[in-house]
Amino acid sequence: MAGINLLTLLDDITTLLDDIATMSKVATKKTAGVLGDDLALNAQQVTGVAAERELPVVWAVAKGSFLNKAILVPAALLISVWLPWLITPLLMIGGLFLCFEGAEKVFAKFLPHHEEVTNEGEKLDLVEYEKQKVKGAIRTDFILSAEIIVITLGTVTGATLVNQALVLCVIAIIMTIGVYGLVAGIVKLDDAGLYLLNQSKVSANKFKELLGKSLLAAAPRLMQFLAFAGTVAMFLVGGGILSHGIELLHHWQLEVTSIGKSLFNGIGEVLAPLIFDGLLGVIAGLCVVLIHVTYTKTLKK
Repeated sequence: MAGINLLTLLDDITTLLDDIATMSKVATKKTAGVLGDDLALNAQQVTGVAAERELPVVWAVAKGSFLNKAILVPAALLISVWLPWLITPLLMIGGLFLCFEGAEKVFAKFLPHHEEVTNEGEKLDLVEYEKQKVKGAIRTDFILSAEIIVITLGTVTGATLVNQALVLCVIAIIMTIGVYGLVAGIVKLDDAGLYLLNQSKVSANKFKELLGKSLLAAAPRLMQFLAFAGTVAMFLVGGGILSHGIELLHHWQLEVTSIGKSLFNGIGEVLAPLIFDGLLGVIAGLCVVLIHVTYTKTLKK
């Protein structure tokens, strides 16, 4: 009898794991777009940090990301059970904040900057600068993680609470390790190139020399591209959250998509909503920046 019960338990566990794996696969596909944005944004956040501090900064942000998800997963489950109507407004606030951060980066040169200096009054406080970088990256990660969690939650709506919790945990762990593992690899491309170049001198290996030079040449360009892509991603993700959360904006997006499809077929169908979300993100971000600047100046008077 005990053997039968054990086999039944193992069968139930196998079925549960199979269900979790299937749902996790579906959720991963649906969150892949946000994962790309998350990667671009977090790689961008490391830009400007000293080379020897890049990995410690990535690790600090990764720990913050794990903490974010440790807060978001149970919070999302509780909200979905008790206050499901609250998910959309919270996402909208997060979307507006992303638009604000993107607009602030674009229009930074037109806004006053406050720079911390050292006791000598000559150099930027690099420790404080690094702390601000980490805080900003963790703050942005919180919003993107919230969107990933909500999208994942939407794919497992009909599942039991236990299955929902397990799938959310799987996605949270996979996404965090995947994103910050890739970010760590990207920021150390130049070091890998330098290592290969030095090795080629020892072994007279032309392939290593060529690969090392290629990595050294590509690394700064890749970081520049990711800095640009990260800012664009802020507008796309923020605008996308707003267009899906406000019925009128969602209707306009569908109309724009329909026009794009009729004019440019499949390409228009893909690009039209992205352009709409991006422009919406820029407009929303600019509005929030103007409100923020006006409010700040009012307080100073």
